[in-house]
Amino acid sequence: MNNTESQKTKNDFSKGSIVGNILSLAVPMTLAQLINVLYNIVDRIYIGRIPEHATLSLTGLGLCLPIISMVIAFANLFGMGGSPLCSIERGRGNSDEAERIMGNSFCMMLIFGVCLTVLGLALKRPMLYLFGASDQTFPYADSYVSIYLLGSIFVMIGLGMNSFINAQGFGRIGMMTVLLGAVANILLDPLFIFVLNMGVQGAALATIISQGLSALWIFRFLTGPKTILKLRLSCMKLEKNRVKSIIALGFSGFTMGITNSLVQIVCNASLQAFGGDLYVGVMTVINSVREVVSMPVQGVTHSAQPIMGFNYGSGEYRRVKQAIAFTSISAIAYTSFLWMFVHGFPEFFIRIFNQDPELVAAGVPAMKIYFFGFFLMSLQFSGQAVFVALGKAKHAIFFSIFRKVIIVIPLTFLLPRIAGLGTNGVFAAEPISNLIGGVACFGTMLITLLPELSESKKQSIDKS
Repeated sequence: MNNTESQKTKNDFSKGSIVGNILSLAVPMTLAQLINVLYNIVDRIYIGRIPEHATLSLTGLGLCLPIISMVIAFANLFGMGGSPLCSIERGRGNSDEAERIMGNSFCMMLIFGVCLTVLGLALKRPMLYLFGASDQTFPYADSYVSIYLLGSIFVMIGLGMNSFINAQGFGRIGMMTVLLGAVANILLDPLFIFVLNMGVQGAALATIISQGLSALWIFRFLTGPKTILKLRLSCMKLEKNRVKSIIALGFSGFTMGITNSLVQIVCNASLQAFGGDLYVGVMTVINSVREVVSMPVQGVTHSAQPIMGFNYGSGEYRRVKQAIAFTSISAIAYTSFLWMFVHGFPEFFIRIFNQDPELVAAGVPAMKIYFFGFFLMSLQFSGQAVFVALGKAKHAIFFSIFRKVIIVIPLTFLLPRIAGLGTNGVFAAEPISNLIGGVACFGTMLITLLPELSESKKQSIDKS
C-alpha cells in the first residue's frame, strides 16, 4: 500500500467513532482558527499600545474591518464552497472530480484576489468615509488598508485553500498553515510598528508578509507527495457547471462574510452619528473579543463539516445524525460558558486591546448588552454548518441573509432612535438577532433534514 492509499484509509470518515473523527479535526482546526485570529487581533493589541494616538489608530484599523471581511468573504466563497463538494466526491470515491473542484476553486481565488486589490485601492477613500471615518481617523485607516489590499491574494489563498487541506483530514497540517503565519505576524508586528516606527502601516505589512508565508506553505503541501488530492494545473481549467456548484454552496459563507461587512458598516456609521469616534473604537474592541471567543465553536462546527459531508456521500446517514447531535450540544455548552465569563469580566477583555479609561468606561456596559444571550449564536453556527456540509445551499444562503440583513441592519438603524437608546440600541441589535435568527436556522434544520436522513436510512435498509 503506497502513501496516498494509506492516507485515504486513515482519513475514511465512515469508520471509527464519530466523536473521535470530529475531535481529531476539531482540536487542530480550532487551534488553527484561534491562531488565525491572531493575524488581525495581534495588530489591534499592538496598535492599542502605540504611545501616541493609540485610540485613534485602533479606531482607524476598526474602520478597515468591513474591507477585511469582504476579502474573507470571497475566500469563503470558493474555500467553503469547494471543500464540502470535495468531501462529498471523495466519499463517493470520485477523486478525479474532487481534484477538479479544488483546481477550479484555486483558479477563482487567484482571479478574484487580483480584482479585489484593484477595486479596493481605487475606491478606498469613499468607502472608508462611508464606513464611519472622520477626518481624524481616516489617515490611520487609509495607511492600513492601502498595504493590506496589496496582499489580499495571499489572504484568499491562505484562508480559502486551507479548507481543502482540512477537508482531506489533515487537521494538523491545516493548523501548521496558520501557525506559521501567526508566529511570523507576532514577531514582525513589534519590529515594524515600534522599532521601525511604521505604526499602522507596519501592522498591515506584517500581516500580508505572514499571509504570504501561509499561502506558500499551502501551495507546497497541495502539490507535494503527502496530500490525497493534488493541486494540478490541468484541473484549473474553469468549467461552467462546476464553478456554479462551488459558488452555489460557497454563497452561504460568502453572504455571511459580506453581511458581516454590511453590519460593521452600519454599526460604525450609526455609532459615529450617536457617539462619535469613541464608540467606533468600542465596537472595534467588541468585534475583536467576539472573534476570539467565537473561534472555538466555529472550529467545532467547521471540523464537523467534512465528517458530515463524507458520511452523507457514503450513505451513512446514522453517522451524519450523530455528528449533528455532538456538534450542536458542544456548541451550545461552550457558548453558554463564554456568555457567563464575558458578562462577568468585561473590563478584562477590553483592557487587552486598549487602556484608555474613557473607552473602558463606555465599553463595559456596551459589551454586556452585545453579548447578552450569546449561547443563542451557537444555534446559527450549528444549523449553518449542517446545511453547508450536506450541500443544502439555498437554506444556508437564506439564513445567512435572514439574520444579518433582515434583522440586524434594520434594528441597527431603528433601535438608536427609539426611546433615546442611542448607542445602546446599536449594541442591542446583536442579541435580538441571535435569538430570532438562531432559533429559526436551527429549528428549520431539525424539521427539514433529520426526517430526510431518517427516511433515506429506511430506504437503504429496504433495498438491502
